[in-house]
Amino acid sequence: MTNSLEDAIESRTVRVGIIGLGYVGLPLVRAFHGAELTVIGFDIDPRKIETLNAGRSYIDTVATEDVARMVQSGRFTATADFDRLAEPDALIICVPTPLTKTREPDLSYVRGTAEAIARRLRPGQLVVLESTTYPGTTEEVLVPVLETSGLVAGKDFHVAFSPEREDPGNKRFNTRTIPKLVGGLDDMSGALAASLYQLAVENVVRVSHARVAEAAKILENVYRSVNIALVNELKVLFDRMGIDIWEVIDAAATKPFGFQAFYPGPGLGGHCIPIDPFYLTWKAREYQLSTRFIELAGEINTSMPEFVVHKVLRALNGVGKTVNGSQGLILGLAYKKNTDDTRESPAFEVIDLLQELGGHLVCHDPYLTEMPKLRRREPRCKLVSLTADTLSGSDYTLIVTDHDNVDWDFVVEHSQLVIDTRNATRNVSRGREKIVKA
Repeated sequence: MTNSLEDAIESRTVRVGIIGLGYVGLPLVRAFHGAELTVIGFDIDPRKIETLNAGRSYIDTVATEDVARMVQSGRFTATADFDRLAEPDALIICVPTPLTKTREPDLSYVRGTAEAIARRLRPGQLVVLESTTYPGTTEEVLVPVLETSGLVAGKDFHVAFSPEREDPGNKRFNTRTIPKLVGGLDDMSGALAASLYQLAVENVVRVSHARVAEAAKILENVYRSVNIALVNELKVLFDRMGIDIWEVIDAAATKPFGFQAFYPGPGLGGHCIPIDPFYLTWKAREYQLSTRFIELAGEINTSMPEFVVHKVLRALNGVGKTVNGSQGLILGLAYKKNTDDTRESPAFEVIDLLQELGGHLVCHDPYLTEMPKLRRREPRCKLVSLTADTLSGSDYTLIVTDHDNVDWDFVVEHSQLVIDTRNATRNVSRGREKIVKA
């Protein structure tokens, strides 16, 4: 294998292809383009391609001004033509890795992408997987598909894993400033992948193998899942004891060592924490091990929407009403505040549960102008403006997402009843008798 890729990286003439232009891929495009590299973005969604090539963005973490600038430079184009996969020197895979209905890994997007690459793979190319998955996926799933090309990994082409660490809505960190883990299938692959990312990312952390990088990403998300499950379980307990979990956490957080604050909520959302731990529990069964701690955390977190609905039932009962036939306003559909990202948001599970009980619902999220399209369900909730009339016209307002750009005093003032799952109303002074913590 020649050193042409190494030379291209060193001379900054390397061409980068990003496959999957969502919340991970599009910020990555911006990072590499910002390093003065030529980038081709690939996606199967023609609407995304059309929007990007017109110089517009469709996610709030990448501004339309940034996309317009990239297109106008002539160094970025988006395409659904996968025959162009042979053009880039490095291909980075940023496709979803969801769960099946039986909570087993669904690697169909990874396999499909690998098959598309294999049909165009040329000697000397670098292929990097960023999609979060269980340890061993790069070596056991990706590489065998790529080698159907007749080329051999580590000999004819290079392979590495570098987990995405995007945090939509985070103003402190972005793709360029978040440390980037890189692990190669072999030493040369690791070195080339690390050199490539160093062009666009401030701090690249190279580990010994792709398996280590895969395991590190899983650990990060299992750590968060378990700790969130802990405070969710304590929320249920303290609720019965008449203790405010939010005040308890704030009190514990005054300790300057040995404690890190995690906060409860209506359930887990996003593409990582609700999904990735189950990838590890599935893989553990191959080694005859049961990850009981991780599975228990998953059970607790997935039960939280039911807890929220139970609190709605009790709150309505307290004012002589029932869910059946009542009008509710769901405030916030994103899985976390200050973003439009609705992937795996617990809001939709809550909506389903309330509607199954006969509840009538409308929804509002300041970051959304239309209901999102989800993989496994079609949300049945009309988006409305947040006005005094929509608030007062609802029997209750259920706060699922605590966006900073919502006037919570206004919400409480005009609502008949407020069920708050995020402690969003903590600083509201008037109308507190209408607030129920959930």
